[in-house]
Amino acid sequence: MNIENYNFNLPEDLIANQPSIKRSDSKLLVVQENLIDEKFKSIINYLKEGDLLVLNDTKVFNARLTANKQTGGKVEILLERQLNEFTASAITKTNRPLKENEILQISDSDITAVVVEKNDYLCKIEFSRDLETIIDTYGTIPIPPYMNRESNIMDQERYQTVYANDEKRRSSAAPTAGLHFDKSLLSDIESKGIEITNITLDIGLGTFKPISQNDYTKHTMHSEKIYLSEQTSELINRKIRSKSKIISVGTTTLRCLEAVYKKLGKIQPYEGDTDIFIYPGFSFEVVDSLITNFHLPKSTLLLLVSAFAGEIAIKSAYDHAIENRYRFYSYGDSMLLNRKNWNP
Repeated sequence: MNIENYNFNLPEDLIANQPSIKRSDSKLLVVQENLIDEKFKSIINYLKEGDLLVLNDTKVFNARLTANKQTGGKVEILLERQLNEFTASAITKTNRPLKENEILQISDSDITAVVVEKNDYLCKIEFSRDLETIIDTYGTIPIPPYMNRESNIMDQERYQTVYANDEKRRSSAAPTAGLHFDKSLLSDIESKGIEITNITLDIGLGTFKPISQNDYTKHTMHSEKIYLSEQTSELINRKIRSKSKIISVGTTTLRCLEAVYKKLGKIQPYEGDTDIFIYPGFSFEVVDSLITNFHLPKSTLLLLVSAFAGEIAIKSAYDHAIENRYRFYSYGDSMLLNRKNWNP
């Protein structure tokens, strides 16, 4: 249960802070009995007619704001979830911790914000104007902090999947496994007889929250909203009955599907929150294969993929990826994993 068992040394130059030139030209490591190096566009060769590819169609919103304290100090506000028209939960970054009732001014505007409540690493902030206007006018795309740069016009396109639903602009981080798909590849996949469907999990900034306890089972996951439609539920159940392969694009998709099954004992339409925490020993009931990027050391996502594919397989894959200079994290390369002990 020691999180140090999920630590590894990663050369800093393998952390991708820019996307690949073309989405589907990123690398793909196929993790089977042998490790196979591919381009991502070759994923189609590992999918069969009758398989089901499940995507997370959430869209990233301009969740990063800059502000100033009344003393002049700078504050970065990372909106995590909109609570109502004027209020949101957020992570704040500043030299000195903010206090409740502290007033902030959004940079280059006359808009103010008040810290009305502090809870763990999140603040509840109330704004003087509606959030939709503030986000559209002053917000920027919230690329992950480890990229160590400001977001730009390129990120507006590339830190979104090509299938992101404009009506579901609710995530403060991207479902990054899906960034490798372009429209042409998705069309080719469908032409091969592979069905594609969507779920929605609105990704919060808790996805970057490190595990601070040595015993990772004591870690508390932040709650995220999920939505599974009747149409998708029926399709998944049909695939389960026919023993067709269900491939999850990303850990968020997997968490949605497995959370619904764990809560209800079956797949059926659902809308609500989940704080499911998947680590070794978890029993998977829905997903057979997983497309995912390479994750941070000592992270909840590294625990998830270790639970899914097996700790030995993941350690071997990560060692191979580092040795062969795969790119890591959100703009990095990807893996195709099969569920441990899964039999086609």
